[in-house]
Amino acid sequence: MINFETSPEQYKHWKLTFDGAVATLSMDVQEDETLAEGYKLKLNSYDLGVDIELSDAVQRLRFEHPEVRCVVVTSLKPRIFCAGANIYMLGTSQHGFKVNFCKFTNETRCAIEDASRHSGQRYVAALNGTASGGGYELAIACDEIYLVDDAVSAVSLPEVPLLGVLPGTGGLTRLVDKRKVRRDRADVFSTLAEGLKAKRAKEWGLIDGSFPTSKFQEGIGERVQKILDEAGESGAGRGIELHPLDVEVTADGREYRHVTLKYNREGRYADLTMRGPEAELPTGADEIGELGDSYWPLRAYREMDDALLHLRLNEPLIGLVLLHTEGEIENVLAVDKALVENRDHRLVREIILHVARVLRRLDLTAKSFFALVEPGSCFAGNLLELLLAADRGYMLNDPEQKVELALSELNAGALPMPNGLTRLQSRFLAEPERAEEVFEHAGRFDAEEADGAGLVTFAPDDLDWEDEIRVAVEERTSLSPDALTGMEASLRFAGPETTDTKIYGRLTAWQNWIFQRPNAVGPQGALTNYGKPTQPQFDFRRT
Repeated sequence: MINFETSPEQYKHWKLTFDGAVATLSMDVQEDETLAEGYKLKLNSYDLGVDIELSDAVQRLRFEHPEVRCVVVTSLKPRIFCAGANIYMLGTSQHGFKVNFCKFTNETRCAIEDASRHSGQRYVAALNGTASGGGYELAIACDEIYLVDDAVSAVSLPEVPLLGVLPGTGGLTRLVDKRKVRRDRADVFSTLAEGLKAKRAKEWGLIDGSFPTSKFQEGIGERVQKILDEAGESGAGRGIELHPLDVEVTADGREYRHVTLKYNREGRYADLTMRGPEAELPTGADEIGELGDSYWPLRAYREMDDALLHLRLNEPLIGLVLLHTEGEIENVLAVDKALVENRDHRLVREIILHVARVLRRLDLTAKSFFALVEPGSCFAGNLLELLLAADRGYMLNDPEQKVELALSELNAGALPMPNGLTRLQSRFLAEPERAEEVFEHAGRFDAEEADGAGLVTFAPDDLDWEDEIRVAVEERTSLSPDALTGMEASLRFAGPETTDTKIYGRLTAWQNWIFQRPNAVGPQGALTNYGKPTQPQFDFRRT
């Protein structure tokens, strides 16, 4: 079972050091410390374990080290920055693992960009050697890239010519969308296995600059100092420590403080329940800071994040997740009110951004999600986003029982989807005014009002409820998981395209397909034959 929790003292592949407002993330992959057998992580190549540590470091920099204004990403190995995802690991992994591995690594790179955009932590890639494949994709997620000019080191995306697959973490999209490299040059670069060295890489916009070996550290230091001068004083205050999650693992599920995950393996579905906050939580920023990582929205959504990642990688046969909430609506709305009122405070802002990232993780998870609104539910404010993110929402219509929904100001834009819209805006693309009308509703929504407002898919009465849910579950779990994955990914991100939706929609779909094609993974495929004396043999028919 893959564990997604770690901490700096447990890191095997990264070293995180600090010098005032500068943090340095140094890659030093230990080749024998792999998640599975059958490969070695040579040349700073990485597997999922390496990226789990990177993801943890990015998260901790935001919460534990707000004084940091610049993060330098570099390597401790001479003349090599990173050789990318380990090819032998990919070649021996199951198909579903490969796809989820690519998705997680890209989410980590998106987290770097999110930190740059919202947390004032600029990332500088200091490439002290060659950066190929996923190594260059890590660099391109940073704000600036500097390559050592030693007549040997280069940047490259060799996946197409060498492996018959695509750069797996958004490299092609970031090349033309983020760095705005000319398409013809991007075409050459992406089919040139050896890549480009410093002078041509700078000319084509693949890097921001270069320094000779003798002046590399000095050049990086000067650039970092200029970033700090431009950023000014952070005034961020002290950080909070992110403690380990206390989770009880059984054969039937996972029990957290605020989240419960329960499997129905025979039916191939799971129940995922988030319990809302208790009453009288702090309303001021200082008091929220005193609670640290035990403050409900931070703790609960960290638990939800861990549960989603566990479902992705460790429970491939679970195809449907039933989303539940438990608690008092007024308590959820009180927390949202405190978050909104203190959103300019650094810690509160980071908490809101974290909630948004976890919800996007749900958006991008290749499972079906049905939300069930029942007596005792508290789908309100930030928890209403779980319902809006679900593929379907069912709400019990029973006037004798208190079953309600409610909105808060957080639903109006603080928790955007990968397409940049709110989930309400995405829901009402054909009638944008309806997204505004729901906020004009006085008070909470009962089942009939929620159904009329378009907030739920169905509102069965108490006589039909159990049968309708049972039939819906049985129907969904009987369908082709491949078709459902494609269908859900196509339907979830209506509206405008962003870099994220291009990566997760286009890349995931294409890579999912390519990872199953003989030209990549067949007996004569490029990925299968990598590192062997045999050469790949392609079926040259275009499809």
